[in-house]
Amino acid sequence: RPFHVEPTNIVSMNDDVQRVTDEASAMNKRIHYYSRLTSPADRALIAPDHVLPAPDEIYVYSPLGTAFKVDTCTDGYGKNSSLVTIFMIWNTMMGTSILSIPWGIKQAGFTSGIILILLMGILTLYCCYRVVKSRQMIPLIDTSNWEFPDVCKYYFGSFGQWSSLLFSMISLVGAMVVYWVLMSNFLFNTGKFIYNYVHDINVTDIVPGTNGSNKVICPSAASGHLPQNRSVVFSADSSMGFTLFEKWWDKSQTVPFYLIAVLLPMLNLKSPSFFAKFNVLGTVSVVYLVFLVTVKAAHLGIHLEFNWFTENEFFVPEFRILFPQLTGVLTLAFFIHNCVITLLQNNRNQENNVRDLSIAYFLVGLTYLYVGVIIFASFPSPPLSKECIEQNFLDNFPSDDIMSFVARIFLLFQMMTVYPLLGYLARVQLLRQLFGNAYPSLFHVLALNLAIVGAGVAMARFYPNIGSIIRYSGATCGLAFVFVYPSLIYMISLHRAGQLTWPALITHIFIVLLGLANLIAQFLL
Repeated sequence: RPFHVEPTNIVSMNDDVQRVTDEASAMNKRIHYYSRLTSPADRALIAPDHVLPAPDEIYVYSPLGTAFKVDTCTDGYGKNSSLVTIFMIWNTMMGTSILSIPWGIKQAGFTSGIILILLMGILTLYCCYRVVKSRQMIPLIDTSNWEFPDVCKYYFGSFGQWSSLLFSMISLVGAMVVYWVLMSNFLFNTGKFIYNYVHDINVTDIVPGTNGSNKVICPSAASGHLPQNRSVVFSADSSMGFTLFEKWWDKSQTVPFYLIAVLLPMLNLKSPSFFAKFNVLGTVSVVYLVFLVTVKAAHLGIHLEFNWFTENEFFVPEFRILFPQLTGVLTLAFFIHNCVITLLQNNRNQENNVRDLSIAYFLVGLTYLYVGVIIFASFPSPPLSKECIEQNFLDNFPSDDIMSFVARIFLLFQMMTVYPLLGYLARVQLLRQLFGNAYPSLFHVLALNLAIVGAGVAMARFYPNIGSIIRYSGATCGLAFVFVYPSLIYMISLHRAGQLTWPALITHIFIVLLGLANLIAQFLL
């Protein structure tokens, strides 16, 4: 025969053809997904260069504003390995909530705090799994390009569409408010450290604290409210200059307004994709925080007083009635439900989604548990009380602490790059839904951004309690995306298939009630 093809070669050619077909299908789906997020005139999320990744690199975007490039561990066809998928989920979930976990453990009690972190991790993981399965349970419809809000619209109509938009906006705006409060805090302490260092000023804050090189302070005990920029100067050439600096560099009176000049113009950009290049700093910041916590604990030691039989000022309660404050924080800390479908759809082996999601949740919970328990246990009590643990645990270290200064610099720069991305996502979701265009005019965009920035400035000025802000926003958006919608959709799907049983019905109604109780408790305690 003049032409002969071995059967093994035919199989190999068929595999190559199927692989190219799968690649083209994946590319079209990704182009369609990005095109739905913004208007045709805005190229920020439309078919970016990474839609056709090179064999040795791939870019990953998530709806929460995190973006980073992975240089290895892909198969060259736009699919991620399990390791990359796990890291993506971990990186997306790790956020500002980590700063409030020690405070949450203090509010809940040491033992109940540990138990709640484990239980909330398991519960939110289960609900997250239901979110992933919700799209697959819709029969006879191609849902490959759907996100969870699309699933809500399918089951609940326009109510599901608009309510999912509302709760998504609550999560985004809540995150932006927390960011503004924290950026004001970090900018204030950073500026204070630099000014004192440049002018060779030795300052002792008027707050109770420990002595020695590893000083820990109790700002809330100074005057019964949040710490202000009040200090005593031991050595300075110009006390008037220092007094003027204190007047114009105040944590709540002035610094929150200074941020407007930098961040408001960034929010008005049509495409903030440039800032996505810096989001790897989020991973660096979390790793550094873990390092800081480990070093501080090694120097401070463990301070736990479990004494049930004698009255002790430094007694560590194991259970407290304020535990819902921790569950509110944890609801947002484990919140990824509105973008988990996007993160998992590029997993190379879809059959490993449950396993990879479980591993990612385990690592997130382990990180929260490590930071929360170590900070709580090593907090020097005596001489200070555990009640001194602040809602941002970095506030328990003075502004002249070098390691805390580096952490604040990292977090400040990282948040200033993420903030425009969050604002862009809020703009796309709201304005595109209302006007059919993510950038209808400069007036519309400016009005929305002024409202968001105004909320951040107001909270930083009058209510700079990030733990409380996180638990309120977490319990609110978590009620919909974590507890109610996944459970209702699962029950409706089983009912339509004739497979709904009493145990499943009771279990998921109980989950809905837990979410409702979690929200109500935030306003009662």
